[in-house]
Amino acid sequence: MKKLIILLGILLPSLGFSQAKKPYSRKGQGFIYWGYNRSTYAKSDIRFVGQGYDFTLHDVVAKDAPTPFGKEYYDPALFSIPQFNFRGGYFFNDHWAISIGWDHMKYVMVNDQQSTISGTISAQVSNPAIQVNPAYVGTFDRKPIQVNSSDFLTFEHTDGFNFASVDIERFDRIWKAKNDVQGLDWLVGASIGAIVPRSDVRLFTVGKNNYWNVAGYGMALKAGLQFDISRRIFLRNDIKGGFARLNDIRTTGRDGDYAQQSIWYLEDYFVLGVTIGGGKKNK
Repeated sequence: MKKLIILLGILLPSLGFSQAKKPYSRKGQGFIYWGYNRSTYAKSDIRFVGQGYDFTLHDVVAKDAPTPFGKEYYDPALFSIPQFNFRGGYFFNDHWAISIGWDHMKYVMVNDQQSTISGTISAQVSNPAIQVNPAYVGTFDRKPIQVNSSDFLTFEHTDGFNFASVDIERFDRIWKAKNDVQGLDWLVGASIGAIVPRSDVRLFTVGKNNYWNVAGYGMALKAGLQFDISRRIFLRNDIKGGFARLNDIRTTGRDGDYAQQSIWYLEDYFVLGVTIGGGKKNK
């Protein structure tokens, strides 16, 4: 072990690594970044409530909806179409930062999937009344069902499954270049905030692409790496594991019709950022 430590002490400096504790002070430094994400979702129970119905679909499968690479990624007028991340923050000491931002994810229920249903559905539901296909009328207790998109349900948060959060983050330098410019930081953090979806729902063929609303709350833990390209520009990759509780999802657009669900998710995002102020070099 002693020989290995000596060998590393010889090799690391020759490769451009330095073991100084801090290449510069982050205190007082601000930052802002923009990038794009992919997400995966655990199976979720979704409860639908309204006049004449109160039922739950169990273990619903959903996926994200990434935008194929095109002008949406380089045309400033279209930047908000893909699944994006936007955040700004401030270091209140060398290691800790607080930030606010917006994770624009997308959640799409897989159409025509097999599920199970519990609860009740009447022959006429909502107000004004919707005539329900008799195949869906009754009282159910975990009855198997195919969730047909043509006459039963389509359900998605595609504009989107938005998480507006305040984050607290800790950064620790794990490598810096000999030139005292490039560096690599390990970071961990926690998020808490509001879920603000724009939900596009069709229930028994009636629905709409609803307006944004504060539907619930979310929280998450994250870890990642940040590479400083220069003193002002960085690349960052985070993985975030989160939970969201949505108590007021808009569905048909009619008063009294809503849905509820809890979502567990894993988000992976890459961003490009700039730093502002701070960053004094240590002597």
